Amino acid sequence: MVLSISLLTLSSFIISFSLVPLTISLARKYKLVDDIRSRPHPAHTHRGSIPRAGGIPIFIGIFLPILLFLKINPAITGISLGALILVLTGIWDDRRDRSPYIRFLFNCTAAFAVIIAGVQIPYITNPMGGILHFNFQISTINFAGMSFSITMAQILALIWIVWTTNIVGWSGGVDGQLPGYVAISAVVIGLLSLRYIADPNQYYVTALSFLTAGAFFGFLPWNFSPQKIMPGYGGKTLAGFMLSVLAILSYAKFGTALLVLAVPMTDAGFIIFKRIFTGTSPVKATSGHLHHHLLNLGWSKSKIAVFYWGISLIAGFLALILNPRQKLFAALLIIIIISMFILWINFFKKLPVKHTSENSEF
Repeated sequence: MVLSISLLTLSSFIISFSLVPLTISLARKYKLVDDIRSRPHPAHTHRGSIPRAGGIPIFIGIFLPILLFLKINPAITGISLGALILVLTGIWDDRRDRSPYIRFLFNCTAAFAVIIAGVQIPYITNPMGGILHFNFQISTINFAGMSFSITMAQILALIWIVWTTNIVGWSGGVDGQLPGYVAISAVVIGLLSLRYIADPNQYYVTALSFLTAGAFFGFLPWNFSPQKIMPGYGGKTLAGFMLSVLAILSYAKFGTALLVLAVPMTDAGFIIFKRIFTGTSPVKATSGHLHHHLLNLGWSKSKIAVFYWGISLIAGFLALILNPRQKLFAALLIIIIISMFILWINFFKKLPVKHTSENSEF
């Protein structure tokens, strides 16, 4: 089994890495580029014209080995369809920025595809002891003579997938930042899923985790400073989508997800709170993310990327050795430290802040 997982990971790495040059060529040909002169955005940290559409090689790197080497089941079908929706939306958005509300609708559609395929959150481990169950019906919809039940497990899965799909991408503003910590997080989830390998379904979860890691690792050399290509909207949302689904399927759930995603979740939570508190739209993009502040402090892009990788490695190691209650406390500690740092930067350290625009996050 270890050999087969290793081969799958290697295949996803090679496919993703090898397809990037072709993607760069096609992105330039069809103007799927991010040029600060024609496409200004307050969150930009790059100069010149950089190809986008990085979601294409990453998507193929993840799902082509599945098509070639694994049997397709309903969950894999739903995940593949959801991922395809996000990548196609990303290509559409990479050509020209689309309405955040339209993109949000496609995010929800991708999540629905997974939920309909059976990926839900029926329960989570209570850090204080016991199990919290959510697989109870809360409503019924009658349509075309058919009755559909809506459960809390489905609602929680929808919220979790859409939330994570978006906030992970927000922490991808500098070269190499996103693919590195996403790949590390996927490896951690894959290792955790090995604990439940007695369950036949967990082989697929382990394989999908390491395929995700391999594809993002394959993309990383092209995205690391100085980047040759960006993940684009498709690559960013695909990153959050895969991590959110893998966290559900691997039984990692709440504690592990809080740990490996502590930094992007804290950053996103603070940004949304600040925008609402100041009367700004929550989806209006700004240059106030953590990586922007670190740039203003004089950090290089490479240093910021390695900082995010380091936090992911530490959090991942803790996720592997701690019990659910300890994971929650460790996650809260990381969140508190990052929050205090962000507060210090925003209110006590006077730094230049770029102007906002009508561009949006979602």
